[in-house]
Amino acid sequence: MELEPTDIKPIITRMKRANGHLASVIRMMEEGSSCEDVLTQLAAVNKAISRAGYAIVATGLQQCLTDAGNDGLDGVDVKKMEKLFLALA
Repeated sequence: MELEPTDIKPIITRMKRANGHLASVIRMMEEGSSCEDVLTQLAAVNKAISRAGYAIVATGLQQCLTDAGNDGLDGVDVKKMEKLFLALA
């Protein structure tokens, strides 16, 4: 399944933002910030990356359902979609 660039542009933006936050976490660690502050920010980065992953899977699922047309789930590899969701769990 190929995702359309227009569909994933907001996801890429989210991931770039998470990348910037991760750089901040690294800087915090290098500067000796408190463990609590570092872990709070790291949890936020983790959540942002997870949400981006779920958005990718959801976009792919929507595309599969659209491509399947009136056949519903008949044209979707349900096992493959399940595996993608579980990879993020």
